[in-house]
Amino acid sequence: MPKKTQQLTVLVVGQHAEPVRRVHLPRRLLLQGAGLVAVAVLGTALSFGHYLSLLPEWRENRTLRAENEELRRTMVQVKDRLSVIAAAVERVERYDQKLRTAVTGRSDPERGLAMGPVAVPDEAQRGPAPAAHENLAALPGRLGSLMGEAERQEQSLRELQEYFDDRHSLLASTPSLLPTRGWLTSEFGVRLDPVSAERRMHEGMDVATPHGQAVLAPSDGTVVFKGWEGGYGNVLVIDHGYGVKTRYGHLSQIGVALGERVKRGARIAAVGNTGKSTGPHLHYEVRVNGVPENPRKFILE
Repeated sequence: MPKKTQQLTVLVVGQHAEPVRRVHLPRRLLLQGAGLVAVAVLGTALSFGHYLSLLPEWRENRTLRAENEELRRTMVQVKDRLSVIAAAVERVERYDQKLRTAVTGRSDPERGLAMGPVAVPDEAQRGPAPAAHENLAALPGRLGSLMGEAERQEQSLRELQEYFDDRHSLLASTPSLLPTRGWLTSEFGVRLDPVSAERRMHEGMDVATPHGQAVLAPSDGTVVFKGWEGGYGNVLVIDHGYGVKTRYGHLSQIGVALGERVKRGARIAAVGNTGKSTGPHLHYEVRVNGVPENPRKFILE
């Protein structure tokens, strides 16, 4: 049996008259080369397969990095806005304090800011995911503090609004207008009664004016009485609230109904000469909690 050859002969044929060359390659070398090529191919295939298996994870990581960067930028923006809002709340608090001191003459030491301006930490500007998550975890607490302070400020401003509404209502209810135009013939105080000639307390002021002259409401109020009242003739009484009532006597006509709400400057009656009167004029009184007061104290004209 012939011995198996241990080498491979390769014939290299040239062009035209070039001689044929023989290249002898040992079989062992060929097998080793083939093995190396097979290992290289297998390694390349495994590497490519591993690359393909890691490709989705790489894409996911890239997405997460982008989202983390966006989260970091958002955190910085939120922190900046919180700083602005907190500073605004602090300004409102200071204005509230000044306003309360102005209207009450004293400040409230118990009223203080629940939180100051929110600063943006360096970690939020530099750090990636860990710092962002720390800031994100602390954000609800800071937002809660800011919300609590805002609610407290809202309540405080509501109280101030109620106070000023009440002051506005008091001002609107103060009888600051002279009810009719004419000549002042008798002041508030002790005087000689024009009918009895006795010294008596005159609980209002008398304004002489032509018969039928309009009588205007000196402030907002509600009609609580209209009718005849002895020497005062036709009388109208308006309740302005806060214990203040005004009375109008010797009227020739009453132009409002009992219980009617009247506004400052509205026509309510006409000057007359009813009751004990020496001529057409308006008897005007201001009473505070039932006690007669000098109407001049209220008139701003």
